[in-house]
Amino acid sequence: MHIRLRPRSSWPGRIAVTLAATASVAGVVGTIPADASVYKSCTISKKQCAAARSARSIWASKGYPTRRGWNRWPVGKKYNFAGGRFDNREGELPRGATYSEYDVYPRAKGAHRDAFRIVVNRKTKMTWFSPNHYTDFYQL
Repeated sequence: MHIRLRPRSSWPGRIAVTLAATASVAGVVGTIPADASVYKSCTISKKQCAAARSARSIWASKGYPTRRGWNRWPVGKKYNFAGGRFDNREGELPRGATYSEYDVYPRAKGAHRDAFRIVVNRKTKMTWFSPNHYTDFYQL
């Protein structure tokens, strides 16, 4: 008779699991760092700000789709991703609005998404650019 023993978990492993569970219950996972910022204009990089404005213009021409998924992009036979609803859980943008998120840079359909997004207020069409997946927001 062969008895299979389960390997003992290490203390660091147990601590990591406990911390992850605690953070999840406390609602810490997936939040913006405390040093997140919202800026009144796009000043980080002329090239990135121009790309975000161009993406905003193209998404506007498509009527700012609300459905999550890939959309044919008019430049270079590529696609770009509409991410659907942005919930503003971090509370960095004005509260009480409905937002949608969109990728800035087009790519092959199904390719990995990068961190560059624009977030659009569905009612006012006010737009913010986030070059780092919602850590900072630059108003366009």
